[in-house]
Order: sequence, then structure tokens, then C-alpha cells
Amino acid sequence: MRGTVPPYRALRRHTLAGAMGGAVISLCLILMGSTTYAGEIVVASYDGVINPVAAEYLHDALALAHSSGAQALIFKLDTPGGLDTSMRLMIKEMTSSPLPVIVFVAPSGGRAASAGVFITMAAHVAAMAPGTNIGAAHPVAMGGGEMDNTMKEKVENDAAAYIKSITEQRGRNVSWAEDAVRKSISATEQEALKLKIIDMVAENIPALVKQLNGRKIVLSTGSITFSSQAVTLREFPMGTRLELLKALSDPNIAYLLMSIGTIGIMAELYSPGAILPGIIGAISLILAFYSLQSLPVNYAGALLVILGIVFLLLEISVTSYGLLALGGLAAMTLGGLFLIKSDAPFMQISLSFLLPTVITVGALVGTVIWMAAKSGRRGPVTGVEGMIGSIGIAKTDLNPRGQIALHGEIWEAISQTPILQGEAAEVTSVEGLTVNVGPVHK
Repeated sequence: MRGTVPPYRALRRHTLAGAMGGAVISLCLILMGSTTYAGEIVVASYDGVINPVAAEYLHDALALAHSSGAQALIFKLDTPGGLDTSMRLMIKEMTSSPLPVIVFVAPSGGRAASAGVFITMAAHVAAMAPGTNIGAAHPVAMGGGEMDNTMKEKVENDAAAYIKSITEQRGRNVSWAEDAVRKSISATEQEALKLKIIDMVAENIPALVKQLNGRKIVLSTGSITFSSQAVTLREFPMGTRLELLKALSDPNIAYLLMSIGTIGIMAELYSPGAILPGIIGAISLILAFYSLQSLPVNYAGALLVILGIVFLLLEISVTSYGLLALGGLAAMTLGGLFLIKSDAPFMQISLSFLLPTVITVGALVGTVIWMAAKSGRRGPVTGVEGMIGSIGIAKTDLNPRGQIALHGEIWEAISQTPILQGEAAEVTSVEGLTVNVGPVHK
């Protein structure tokens, strides 16, 4: 029919118009997204032992960076090492991340040792600040004290294979990485750059971002080209909760909390109804249990600490001439030394912390013992016996019977020596509701 558009042509026009409209909408969305989030980089800083807190912090930082549309996460790291399980969780987060994770070993004087080497090697981009070092990744007995030769070989081979796989994935120096595990070698930032262990050396984060401009980064979902044009840095602090949990993960704090908790519970059992020691003890023990769950604990050491505190508290009620107190101090000291099953120095309880803590606990118990002995030597201050020697005022003449005012009360009194009204009278004995008194000798 004349003037009628064939159906297939109308359909083609509608399809073309729809495609153009979709393209315009997509372009607008892209432009809106780039206007809102372009150039944003999230910066997270962690300083300390690699533990569950570090793994949770990295997870939260990556979640924030992803949800805010940031183009990368810079993870500023300074660590002596830490737990293998937490390290592997962090590496899984990094390797599966949809955005680049840049590990920056800083500040000057910092290091990426032990577990820190693995984390740095797993980063999409690895960088170090001047005056830092990386290495010494030989596995230690983080959870089981001394290992036999067969177990040591198994653990070492497993760690070597793991670091080789993540190093090959990032195209870094596999030979050095294996030696860092097997021979505990280390390297400065300039040596690491020369040996292709890391990708760059930067003074600070702005200098690092500047060097990243135009760099092609390979992700699991494809490759991207980093742009530092109009970049903004967004700090992601750890937060109060994680800071508290990080502090609780310190072996010294774990020992202190366990000591305070045990003392509080034992004090409540010895003096039911005191309430406050029980509250403090229960809270401290719960916090100690959290702290110990993130540490390789030797339960023999924990029992020694508890036994030592029990001995010290028994010294208060049992006459042992100091033997229980000495045994308690010795048990607490040995328990602190044996509490953590690890050869890693940063996982051990410091002697400079252990000894003052034991001495302070011993001094507190000694003070309680001294106060108890002192109160035992004093005469009674309440009851009938406590009235003897008290001074009252005669309300009537005592010759021999009358009344006196004593402790705010009126008592019947007998005096063998006449005492006039208004004069002072001293209680010499008590018979029922009557007191025997005499004149006060000046």
C-alpha cells in the first residue's frame, strides 16, 4: 500500500532508536559515575602482628573501596610477621579483589617480615619506602612449640611452594622468594627493586600515586590502566573496635588480663558478696579468652599462672610462713614464660613486662596479708568486748547505781567509786544490759 512503511523497516527504526537511547543512557551513567568516584583511592594503614584483626581490617577496607567505586586500595604495611591462617585469608582477599591492591611497606624504618613478605608478594603492585626492608620469611612454630625434623621440612616446603605460586602469578623474583622462606634472607628497598622483588620505591603515598600513573595492572577480571589524574586519597582508619581487639591480641595484655581475671574470681569466692572483684574478674577473663584464641597458647603455662594466683590467695588464710607466696610467684613467672607456644620473638611475653606484673601481684597479696595480721592484733571494736574501755558521761550521780550516756545511748551503770553527774566514766565490764564503770584516771 502507498504511504505505508513496511513492518520490517519500522521494526529496524525502532531497534536503532532503542540502541541509540540505550547508548546515551549508558554514557550518562558512566559520566555520572566518573564524576562521583573518579580518582578516589582508599588508604588503609596497619602496623603490628598479622592476626585476625589484620585480616578483618583488610576485608573492611576492600569492601569500602569496592562499594565507593574507588580505583584502588593502598595497604600501608609495617609488620614483623604473624599467624599463617590470618596471612592466607588476607592473600585470598587480595587475589580475588576486583580492584588493585597496592601494598606499600612504610614508613621509613618499617619492615615486611615473615608473613609480611607473602602479603607484599601477593599484591598487584608492591612498593617500599626508603629505609625499609623485606624478608626473613622462614616459618616458625606458631602453634606448636618445637617441631621435629619431618614436620619442619613439611612446613617449610608448604610455605616455599605457596610463596612461589603467588610470586609467579605477579611476575616477581621466584628464586629470591623461595630463599626468603628457606634461608631467611632479607633485602633493603633498593636491593628489592633491583632484584625485581617489588615494583617501585616511593618516599610517601603521594609519590607512590604519581609513579602509578599510566601503569597497567592485571586483575583476575582483566587488566586496567591506573590513572592518577585528579586523584583523591581517602583514609580508612581502623576504628575503635578493631584497635581494642588489636591491643587485646598482645601476649602481654593476655597475660595481664588472665592474672586480673583469676584474682578477681578467687577474691569473690573467698569473700562472697563483695561483687566488684567478681565483676572485674569475669570481664577480664572473657577478654583474656578472646586474646588467647588469637595466640598459640600452651595450656600448661596457663594452668601455672592460675595455680600461682591460687597459691598467693591461699597465703592470706593459710599459715605457710611465706612458702605458698614464693611458690605462687614462681608458678606465675614460669607460666608467663611458657604461656605462648612460639619461637617468634614478637609472640613472646616480654620479661620487662612479666617480672613487674608478678612483683606487683605479689606486693598486693603481701599488703592484704599485712593488713589482715594488723587487724588481728587490734582489740575488738564492736560488740560487748568493744565497749570495754569506752568513755561515757554520767547522766545521774553514780553512788553506786545510776545512768550514763555511752555511744549515743543511755545505759544503767554501777560504780564502786562515787561519780557525780556530768563527770566522765570508763567502762570496765559489761553484765547484760548493765555496765560497770569507774572514774577516768587522768
